[in-house]
Amino acid sequence: MPLLTRDFDYHLPNERIAQQPLEPRDQSRLLLLDRADGSLRHARFTDLPDLLRPGDLLVGNDSRVIPARLAARKATGGALEILLLRPTEGDADRPPEDGAPSPATGRQWLCLIGGRVRAGTRFHLVAPAGVAAVDGAEGEVLTTYADGRRLVAFACDIGPLLDAWGSLPLPPYIHQRLERPERYQTVYADRAGSAAAPTAGLHFTPALLDRLAEAGIGWATVTLHVGLDTFKPVEVEDLTQHPIHREWVVLPQRTVNAIADCRQRGGRVIAVGTTTVRVLESAARAGAGSALSAYAGWTDLFLYPGASFLVVDALITNFHLPRSSLLMLVSAFAGKERIDEAYREAIQREYRFFSFGDAMLIL
Repeated sequence: MPLLTRDFDYHLPNERIAQQPLEPRDQSRLLLLDRADGSLRHARFTDLPDLLRPGDLLVGNDSRVIPARLAARKATGGALEILLLRPTEGDADRPPEDGAPSPATGRQWLCLIGGRVRAGTRFHLVAPAGVAAVDGAEGEVLTTYADGRRLVAFACDIGPLLDAWGSLPLPPYIHQRLERPERYQTVYADRAGSAAAPTAGLHFTPALLDRLAEAGIGWATVTLHVGLDTFKPVEVEDLTQHPIHREWVVLPQRTVNAIADCRQRGGRVIAVGTTTVRVLESAARAGAGSALSAYAGWTDLFLYPGASFLVVDALITNFHLPRSSLLMLVSAFAGKERIDEAYREAIQREYRFFSFGDAMLIL
């Protein structure tokens, strides 16, 4: 039987969508799902050191969100909103020959653009109030793609402009202004390049990371620069036909070593977020059955029910949108019926959903 996208739909009351993050971060609620027996328990994220075991290893995504939303105006006068996805070279679907593009710099970018544009459309960026204009803050749409992406060439390297000219691209379901933009970054964000935050990591605080270390729980990082699929729903009826666009991932050797040490001491590898899952599982598949190795490259790995997990033993994740590839991934990891029951429980008990919402720990 085909896997149908509609089977991953559910009704969520609007009031369950978190509009603001909690303070402090680690006071969010935490729903524990035990895959062994399907049982559910309720805790707080700050309880995490007591819920894990000494010898376990947490792996987080250290990508940092860039201020990728820019205001622009067409040469003919129409207003545009540009969301930078990633810099690219040549064809947007061909990786550069020398490896990853620089994550937040360059003249040619793959973008989403709000407003009517076609190839050849010229525009200039609009400086925020109080910010001086600069030469070269203009561009042209080179290519339009059927999925809504646009390939844009700017007249200058816009990377140095982003901090002053750009704003963080909050998800479309968040309608309130974020007073402190840093709250849409993890406290360990280090490598700029994402168009959206790896939100499972938003619950960690420096103090909580210290407590985890004191409890004998390890910490390591990977990188996945979050791209287009955060904003793109699964639209095909047969979800196996859903095309996932590639994202750049890095599994460093130090994290490979930390995973090997964790295995040796009998600990569990606990992925912080679905992005981390995709890095680890992509690297494992790239190894073609050999031991896990350091990896850097593009991934289009789509994990849905029936998929196997070669590295990840447990998962920390937020509650995901209906019909999303992320909901399909956690359903693959825990089992669809168990995730369905967990979501029903979370809605009934008034958990907060999506980016600024509460979390799950799937063991």
